[in-house]
Amino acid sequence: MKDDIHTFHKFLNSIREISKEDFDLIYHYTEIREIKSGEILLHEGKIAKELFFVADGILKIVSTNEKGNEVIQFFIKENKFCTILYSFTEEVISREEIIAATPVRVLVFPKKKLNELFEKLPYFKNMLESITQQTLLEKIKVRNRLMGEEASIRYHKFISEYPDLMLRLPLSDVASYLGITQQSLSRIRKNINF
Repeated sequence: MKDDIHTFHKFLNSIREISKEDFDLIYHYTEIREIKSGEILLHEGKIAKELFFVADGILKIVSTNEKGNEVIQFFIKENKFCTILYSFTEEVISREEIIAATPVRVLVFPKKKLNELFEKLPYFKNMLESITQQTLLEKIKVRNRLMGEEASIRYHKFISEYPDLMLRLPLSDVASYLGITQQSLSRIRKNINF
């Protein structure tokens, strides 16, 4: 747990120097939570009222398609913030869920406490908005690079960009993210010559 706090402080300092006093105040407004794999942090149909910082593990953003099947939209791993941004900022119902893809430790910022913190440290609001916008743009960019490609190319791009995720995630999650069946993913993996 102490390592998680150190990691978070180091992450923030990589963006902007934050004094120990300010960081202690920031930490005062957070909660640390351990989440089991498969546990839902935000249910579809609810309003996102928390912002998460992933200290360890992987979260996934999941939506339901028109056939009623769950589709993984994004993975969020260590040193990234996660929420359903439009739901969190606009206080509207989320059409996605946030689920732990692996066991996860997160620092949690409840929205009410975060707003109190913003009043005390206005620069932190701008900093978080910039980070969350950048994270969203990165996720969309990665997703767009995979769209329109055939399944084997999507898989090759995924493993070349995220080799660590392949080792940490169930194949069913990778297949869902790539928009293919688990059987197709197994066939693609068999055809690769290592």
